[in-house]
Formats: sequence, C-alpha cells, structure tokens
Amino acid sequence: MWVPRLLPSNTPKALALPPDVADAVTLGVVRIQRQVVDYALRRRSLLADVYAGRVDVAEVCDANPYLLRAAKFHGRGSEVTCPICRKEQLTLVSWVYGDGLGPVAGSARTPEELVRLAETREEFSVHVVEVCRTCSWNHLVQSYVLGTAPAPTRRRSGARANRRTAAE
Repeated sequence: MWVPRLLPSNTPKALALPPDVADAVTLGVVRIQRQVVDYALRRRSLLADVYAGRVDVAEVCDANPYLLRAAKFHGRGSEVTCPICRKEQLTLVSWVYGDGLGPVAGSARTPEELVRLAETREEFSVHVVEVCRTCSWNHLVQSYVLGTAPAPTRRRSGARANRRTAAE
C-alpha cells in the first residue's frame, strides 16, 4: 500500500501522489506546493509540555467528531504512531480553504481531489492535520498553497504612468 510522506518544508516540492494518480498527471499542469509552513517545532514543544505535565492530555486529545469522520473517510495513513496513546498510526487529513473554492472551502479532501482542485481553481490553502482515531489527538502538521496563480494585473499605461514627480 502506498503511504504518502510529508514533504520537507525548506523547498517547494511537487504534490505527493499515489503512483496511479501520479502517472495520470500531465507535465503541463503546475502542481507545486508553495508557501509551505511546517509545524513540527510547535508539535514538539506541545508534546514536551504534555509529557512534563504542564498541559493536560484532555487539552490535546480534543478532536471534533467532524474531524474524526473526515479522518475515516478522507484521511490517508501515515507511518507515525500516535504520540499520546501509542496504539495506532496517525491519519493525515487535508483541509482546503480559499475564496475561489465556493462550497468546497472548509472541507476535507483526498489527494486525488487536491489534484483536480489544483488544476481547476485559483490559489487556495491546504492545511494538513494529523489525527488519532483512538484517543482524538490532533495537530496541524503542515500548510501550503496549491492551485493556479492568479492572473497578474496589468500595469496602467498612459499619461498617468508616464508622469514624473517633482522629486525626479
């Protein structure tokens, strides 16, 4: 079974896709993660606080039932074991947000759906959340931007653009 890996945050990389979907991808379509933010340091800090007893487990194991359902139906498995209960591997859920998404905004999407959205929609953000379906641990892992870049605005030409200021 193919398991996607989180991409490093230091450079934009192509969207990680299952091999069967990746084979169908054409070279003409831009599928680059931009503006990648990795929340690993925040996660590590939070877990250190939990292990030290400064943060109660109930505060971090508070996944919304909607998130748990999204993990079941739209999530993809990861190789990381839950840091709280250590009973099962975490599930990664990708949430999409953006003005141009319409009713799709604020919903969980599979990698295949992300590919289709990236091809057809202007820029939108993706937030990847890890969730444990056993103990309800959840944490934002990564966020990035997908989609086609908006068309550049044309610079105004004419008399106003050619005027010089008094300082020139």
